[in-house]
Amino acid sequence: MTGAGEEKVTIVVADDHTLFRQGLRELLSTDPEFDVTGEAAHGDEVITLVQRHRPNVLLLDVEMPGPGAKAVIERVRRTSPDTAVVILTMHDAPALVRDLLDYGAAAYLVKSIARDELITAIRSVSRTRDNVLLSIPRATMESLERQQEQRTLLSDRELEVLRLVAAAMSNAQIASRLFISEGTVKRHLTNIYGKLGAVSRVDAIKKAAKARLIEGLDH
Repeated sequence: MTGAGEEKVTIVVADDHTLFRQGLRELLSTDPEFDVTGEAAHGDEVITLVQRHRPNVLLLDVEMPGPGAKAVIERVRRTSPDTAVVILTMHDAPALVRDLLDYGAAAYLVKSIARDELITAIRSVSRTRDNVLLSIPRATMESLERQQEQRTLLSDRELEVLRLVAAAMSNAQIASRLFISEGTVKRHLTNIYGKLGAVSRVDAIKKAAKARLIEGLDH
């Protein structure tokens, strides 16, 4: 409960489905601690409202007209760095979750969560940004954990070799670029294959793309 003189948690709700957005506003308005200061159905509207109101929390859907979620998060972080961005969406693809968290989302929630979970998440991110909150299916979480394990398994040099492999460079070219021998390149590749469970250069690139180990590789 918000006591006398205490400031409310201000919130902007962004979702292009009018019924869901209005329902969410009504739900949040039942809590005296919250104050929904604006609604948006378009990415540009989101940015404008955040700049105008500087809310404590932005509830952001992933699929909206206009700038994508990454661009919106980036703009919000620049113009209102104290606003915590909470992703509230139907989508739970591991790559999307990791991308948006990397861009600075404070929480990633699926729309199937219960009312109490949502309210708890909003309160939490409005008070501290030390932790990232997730409410996603177990399979998505396990996939994220596997990707993180693969990222930490590969050394900086192995990632460097993998980037050059993805750039279609031969062992000789990689050796020349990194000032190492071809034998060393081959040893790095052997280690990479073992850590990724790959059987060839092409397979290693595919697995690296899936695990998003290197920027610019498509799934």
